[in-house]
Amino acid sequence: MWTYMNTPFFLARPGIQTEEIAPWQEAGETWRRLKVHFPAEIATHSKEQTLYFDQQGLLKRHDYHMEICGGIGAAHYVSDIEKFSGIVFPTKHRIFGLQPDGHAAPEPLVVSIDIDQLVLF
Repeated sequence: MWTYMNTPFFLARPGIQTEEIAPWQEAGETWRRLKVHFPAEIATHSKEQTLYFDQQGLLKRHDYHMEICGGIGAAHYVSDIEKFSGIVFPTKHRIFGLQPDGHAAPEPLVVSIDIDQLVLF
């Protein structure tokens, strides 16, 4: 959950490497993509992940391959942006399998997370 709640803030952390890659077309929109490389000392699903941002710069999707599960790919969609203590966070997280062509599998829904309250201190 730490990457889910700290995206995109963790990108400023020392040792994180990023590179913009080719844009992605989905749902009639063009999303900018950012490939993220995590250093070994950071615990996360996988050392390489991809973030997708809409034209307003808001996160739409987060892809990764779960190394502890044999590299199974996940397409993690976020939506329903809300402000908590003046900072915007997505409150809905929907995770589907990731197909070899980079598209999300239409089903099954693997993980569903809904956040209705967030307290920052």
